[in-house]
Amino acid sequence: MAEEFNYEDEEDIEYYAVRPNKTQIKKSIAVLFALGEEMSKLSAAQLKNLELPEKLYKALSEVAGMPPTGARKRLLKFIAGQLHKMDVEPFVEKLARLKNQSAHAVREHHYAERWRDRLIAEGNEALTALLSEQPNADRQQLRQLLRNAQKEAQAAKPPKSARLLYRYLKDLFEDDIS
Repeated sequence: MAEEFNYEDEEDIEYYAVRPNKTQIKKSIAVLFALGEEMSKLSAAQLKNLELPEKLYKALSEVAGMPPTGARKRLLKFIAGQLHKMDVEPFVEKLARLKNQSAHAVREHHYAERWRDRLIAEGNEALTALLSEQPNADRQQLRQLLRNAQKEAQAAKPPKSARLLYRYLKDLFEDDIS
């Protein structure tokens, strides 16, 4: 008769209960690989803000300029291995904050662009709406920038005043947010 295994030994139960299976390990490595890829897309200044260890910072700096080849994939695997050895939670939080800041900046940019385009297209009606929304805006400067931008648009000239109007609106909205 075949001998039956007795798994009542506490050491065996604890070993098998604690050990993660290969699928879990592979999934966690894939997540770290994706995190490394995402970090490689950051600028040098953003990487410095993450306060990474020197070895990891150098690897991420190298991988940023590499074409998508096998060497890049090996380096990303190395980065994933380095991330596996450390607590990545602070880096993930900082990365999320960086993404949120850039998304917020893009929203502000588009908001100012929409107002500029609306002002040039609609004229005084849009200006009145803007001034009711932003009472601290300089009415005289806005009218002058708007008048010049409309003249340039009609004459098909380069949009110098439209750019100045955009900058003024962007500063106005940033002051309102702060």
